[in-house]
Amino acid sequence: MPRIKIPQLDQYSFSIDIPVRISDLNYADHVGNDSFLSIMHDARMLYLMSRGFTEMNVEGFGLIMADAGVEYKAQLKYGDVVKVEVGLDDFSSVGFDVYYRLTVQRNGQPKIAALGKTGMVLFDFQAQKMAPISAELKDRLIG
Repeated sequence: MPRIKIPQLDQYSFSIDIPVRISDLNYADHVGNDSFLSIMHDARMLYLMSRGFTEMNVEGFGLIMADAGVEYKAQLKYGDVVKVEVGLDDFSSVGFDVYYRLTVQRNGQPKIAALGKTGMVLFDFQAQKMAPISAELKDRLIG
């Protein structure tokens, strides 16, 4: 089975430092695969907040995750501070992809720990159907 390959964006429009918590570690004493997704979720929420949105209120609609992928590159340990860069691309009429680059300092040099992507869909929870993304909303989301 071929491995997932997640492309890096030419430019990420948002960056946040997130410290690794003790609860992020698994039995092997490094950040577990599920915690990588949680770190990406934190970064996505902070990105949306920087644009005046939440996952439950994007101009009156919510966001649901349609898919997710992570390409693991290096271990993260307790005490690491992860620089998470976030950018949006691949817009459709109802959704878009969020790309993540997680970097940690190793021996004074940045090292990519993971690349991630989540496919997000704008959703009208009241009508229980996908909602269209206007050009104006796309511009606000990209910032």
